[in-house]
Amino acid sequence: MDTDYDIGRVAKMSGLTSRTLRHYDDIGLLTPARTGPDGRRRYGQPELLRLQHILVLRELGTSLDRIAKVVDSDDTSTTIALLRDHLEGLTAERERYARLAATVARTIDSLEKGKPMSTSQMFDGFDHEQYEPEARGRWGDDAVDRANASWQGLGDEGKKRHMRTDQEIVEALGAAVRVGFAADSAEVQEIVAKHHAWLSEIWKPDAEAYRSLTQMYVDDDRFRAHYDEVAPGAAELLRDAAAEFARARL
Repeated sequence: MDTDYDIGRVAKMSGLTSRTLRHYDDIGLLTPARTGPDGRRRYGQPELLRLQHILVLRELGTSLDRIAKVVDSDDTSTTIALLRDHLEGLTAERERYARLAATVARTIDSLEKGKPMSTSQMFDGFDHEQYEPEARGRWGDDAVDRANASWQGLGDEGKKRHMRTDQEIVEALGAAVRVGFAADSAEVQEIVAKHHAWLSEIWKPDAEAYRSLTQMYVDDDRFRAHYDEVAPGAAELLRDAAAEFARARL
């Protein structure tokens, strides 16, 4: 098995140009393992792994300066943690595009077969009104009216960002379950803080309301399925962590 690749082959494998690889060498971002007798840059396995890391960060919109700082880390545990973060981001994007693809597929099918498509199908994943009657019964008309006004005030881009944050939280909770983090761990408390801040964009619950809401995430199969999407037990982890967060910070 080859363990040594010249710049042309690396360019072909990575989708970069040889000029870009030479630029990465010039700025110290990706130095080749050696230069061959023919003067061509040659790369080994460590350089290919570094290039993979660079490409992942570049796909996520990270600047070259920031990429250099990240990939120059000599701490393996730090590198693994950063890669896990990148994986979560990529997974969230995959799920977002999967939902969009499913909606577009339904639209194509509807148009081809001449079948009407309901608005709930057309905007699947973006409907906040299906739980409104329950919310009014649980928290009152004033709270729901204010929440609805806040939601509409976000605008189209704000709503999309809000939904992306929701998916990021689901992914992070799933990862925490898989790793085995406790509800009171710093890692999970950081996720819960993000969840409470996310909720507070629309409706800011006090300690009791937050505990009640996260208990509902466990009791209601619809919400449990949403939070358990990545790993079973995520809804319960959120509930338990929210109780600790509410006790300490609300």
